Amino acid sequence: MLKHVEMDTRQKLADQFADTSDAPVILINLFDVDPRDSEDFKRAWAQDAAFFQRQPGYISAQLHHGIGNSSMWLNYAVFESAKAFGATTQQPEFGPLRGIYPDSATAHPNLFRRVRIPGICVG
Repeated sequence: MLKHVEMDTRQKLADQFADTSDAPVILINLFDVDPRDSEDFKRAWAQDAAFFQRQPGYISAQLHHGIGNSSMWLNYAVFESAKAFGATTQQPEFGPLRGIYPDSATAHPNLFRRVRIPGICVG
């Protein structure tokens, strides 16, 4: 079963769902997975991502893996709003999907928004 550890110790993920802005959010979910469980992790993530893909407010997702025999994986997913992402986690299918991950997997999720820095990056 997937373990969950807050990425931000000051602002829990569930509390971020209360954000009322309609601006898009980026879910960054950093996973630590025993390299021996990589194939099982990828299969579980694909099932999980397929569920999210069917939800209102989903825009996109991309999985990344650390170089070499790294145990680190990063999911970068975009949703229309924090509210849309939060509603997805309340669906009855969401909880059981945590159980398909290998026992070695730990997730560190947090929601972010793009920030505009003039001359450097767009918001």
